[in-house]
Amino acid sequence: MSVQENQIIGELVARDYRTASVFKKYNIDFCCQGDRSIKEACEMKKVNPESVVNELESILTSNEAKATDFQSWPLDLLADYIEKKHHRYVEMKTKEITPYLEKIVQVHGGWHPELAEIENLFKACAQELAAHMKKEELMLFPVIRKMVKVKNEGGSFTTPPTGTVENRINMMTQDHEIEGERFRRIDELSHHYTPPEDGCNTYKVTFALLNEFEQDLHLHIHLENNILFPKAIKLEKEFHENQAEHHH
Repeated sequence: MSVQENQIIGELVARDYRTASVFKKYNIDFCCQGDRSIKEACEMKKVNPESVVNELESILTSNEAKATDFQSWPLDLLADYIEKKHHRYVEMKTKEITPYLEKIVQVHGGWHPELAEIENLFKACAQELAAHMKKEELMLFPVIRKMVKVKNEGGSFTTPPTGTVENRINMMTQDHEIEGERFRRIDELSHHYTPPEDGCNTYKVTFALLNEFEQDLHLHIHLENNILFPKAIKLEKEFHENQAEHHH
């Protein structure tokens, strides 16, 4: 499969998640800012787009296990999966990581003032994500499920009085942007989650958990921004076009 420099990053990762590893390597954001072309992103990072394209092609041609093909999943299944897998993960891990962070700030905060800042960022992130996920679970996912049901079983779909699916999605995408930014900062402050030489075990565990949390968040946001959301907007437009036809 050939990769072009003008391809949109998010769409490529949506086709095969294995390509995400290449973008991670060059520190190119494929989830919150997945709507840029490979060329644009490389120019911003001062990276040679040719070498990125070559690496992407070699990953795509390698016969390793294909990444899960989320593209082919029905939207209601994808929404359920995101909720049960990624939303639950965030809930579980924020409870686990917070006390660890508090502990290392107490013990090592004097020598490592950046820890207090990491703690503040993570706590803000945990709070914001909790509210954000609730909004998705109450205001967005049920509407997506409803659209899929109507499409499969017939009937009519009217845009909820509280606003179009597209407007809700734009709100969610803005939230993602903020959380992505926060975690970029945590990543920098922790020197890419590298504990110092004098770091105790709790220190190492905390950084490993934060790193894992960020990886999960990237996949989580990618599934929404690059697959679920664009498809839901497209589905909503289809309903509108059908309604318009019926009224003529």
